[in-house]
Amino acid sequence: MKTQNHASFNPESLPGPHDITRTQLDNGITLLVRPNFNTLSVSIAGYLQAGSLYDPLEKLGLADFTASTLMRGTKKQDFQQIYENLESMGASLGVSCGAHTAGFGGKSLADDLPALLEILADVLKEPVFPPSHIERVRSQLLTGLNLRTQDTNEMAGMGFDKIAYAGHPYGNPSDGFIETVTAIKTEDLVNFHQVHYGPKEMVIAVAGAVKPDQALQLAKDKFGDWANSEQPEVFLVPGADPLEKTVRSHHVIEEKSQADIILGVVGPPRKAEEFYPALMGNSILGQFGMMGRIGESVRNKAGLAYYAYSSLSSGIGPGPWIVSAGVDPQNIEQALQLITEEIKKFVADPVTPEELQDVQSSYIGKLPLSLESNTGVAGALLIIERNQLGLDYFQQYEEFVSGITPESILEASRKYLDPGKLVISTAGP
Repeated sequence: MKTQNHASFNPESLPGPHDITRTQLDNGITLLVRPNFNTLSVSIAGYLQAGSLYDPLEKLGLADFTASTLMRGTKKQDFQQIYENLESMGASLGVSCGAHTAGFGGKSLADDLPALLEILADVLKEPVFPPSHIERVRSQLLTGLNLRTQDTNEMAGMGFDKIAYAGHPYGNPSDGFIETVTAIKTEDLVNFHQVHYGPKEMVIAVAGAVKPDQALQLAKDKFGDWANSEQPEVFLVPGADPLEKTVRSHHVIEEKSQADIILGVVGPPRKAEEFYPALMGNSILGQFGMMGRIGESVRNKAGLAYYAYSSLSSGIGPGPWIVSAGVDPQNIEQALQLITEEIKKFVADPVTPEELQDVQSSYIGKLPLSLESNTGVAGALLIIERNQLGLDYFQQYEEFVSGITPESILEASRKYLDPGKLVISTAGP
């Protein structure tokens, strides 16, 4: 495999201290702006501290339900008016929910940015939770949860979380359970919004054809007077204890022709010094090319899996480092054996210089591509802010990635990927 030539990688063309303006409003909102006048459009993205980690256990799914109903009507405009206003501008806007935060994103022509931010401020600050829409949203959420019970991949994933994050907040599904979503009442949505939606630690990123001072004035106009004395302190996620031995579970879903395997460990948080060596190693283990070593072994050579790959999901807290595979139910044991053998090899010897060079070139080469759109830039600004990576993160990126060695990958892998202490979760007949 030829190594990509990334000589054209120009750090100064990427977002950095020279063209990102970071400002904090008096009420705690952080605004990040990166102008781009090669386009007529603008993208916004952001988050506030209203994720599923704040759910009461008896009403898991409350944060998700709340985020799903915000655009169903406000004190100023009903559901129909919100969408007609967006459609008339050719704009888009959406609100979603993750573990730590509720997120939002949208885009419009630069001339329509004031109107887009006006709608965003309205749905975040003054939703009214119309009863008929609440029941429609609940019905959609319950349909999704019913479908989940019949999805082998989803149920294997839930089984993994239950074991890997036992007693940890990451062990709870952000969309809840059928019984917890059924139990949520209108006043629960109102109360959750009243307590958790506010400016504390909120972040707004804007990328596109707008000057920083214009964006700042708009942010002040739409959000500067927002206050919420009820907002709690930001949820600090604890570390997760590693297992003492391999633990295995199987979730039975009858009459399925496929079984799903999720096998792995709790990995490093995003800010851990082992994160990047683990990320590069993960790419070699089960992502690069035709799904790395695991794809080559389990899928291509042995023909045991419909798909087989690894992934490392890290954020503020310790995310999962897993191998996922879809197999014929008769092939579960054989596939598990091959996957475990690949992990044992991976933590026994360093990756080859050729493997590492290919992955480094790929990561360096694809970074500028991910930042070609305003939406990509707005999302990248949020990652920088959320993980406190520094505004010069992209200027340091090539040097940082190039500095990863086979030895640092081996060290990180040995710290987290213990073949004798795995979570193995399967679902199928």
